[in-house]
Parts: sequence; C-alpha cells; structure tokens
Amino acid sequence: QVQLVESGGGLVQPGGSLTLSCVASTIFTLNVMGWYRQAPGKERERVAIINVDGSTNTADSVKGRFTISRGNAKNTVNLQMNNLKPEDTAVYYCNAFLTITDSQYWGQGTQVTVSS
Repeated sequence: QVQLVESGGGLVQPGGSLTLSCVASTIFTLNVMGWYRQAPGKERERVAIINVDGSTNTADSVKGRFTISRGNAKNTVNLQMNNLKPEDTAVYYCNAFLTITDSQYWGQGTQVTVSS
C-alpha cells in the first residue's frame, strides 16, 4: 500500500504563487507521480505528471504557469504554481502509480483558493 500526503495549499491572491508538496510512503519506486485537481461541481482533471526519468506532461490550462518536479527524497513531488488565477481554485490531489501493484494511489487533497 501507498500513502500520499499533500501540503502547501491555502489562500492566495490572483497572480500569486504557491508550492504544493507530496510525500509518498512506500518502499517501492513510484514510476509516475502527478497532480490532479477538482473544482466544485467539476470532474477531476489532470494537472501535471512526472515520470521516473524526469520527463513531464502538463495540462494546457496551466502550461507556462505550473511546474512539476521531483523532490530531494525518493517518492516526493512538488507543484510550483505561479500566476495563479481564480479558475485554478480547486482541491489538488497527489497521485502515484506503482508498477508492482499495477495500481494508482491518491492523497487526501489540499485546498487551493485563488481570490482577491
């Protein structure tokens, strides 16, 4: 099993920045880690993912503003969010894929609110 814990959410003004962090508890290497978000009344969408080789894929809606990266420790991932917009308001979830179990895992979510 894998436990994911997110942190770094909060309230920020439009144009501001936040950094989200996720720490995964597992002895295995997580092949893919990423961030998803879900706004009120909306379905969950993928924001960005990062593979074990460091390659990334970022959604068009946040491209150029958000950057995903792996942390210093194994099985950690960060999301640097710049130039935040009100439409970025959502609960952000950390996600990971573990090959050995062929399963995806989810964190509990962290709230990001962009408002003046």
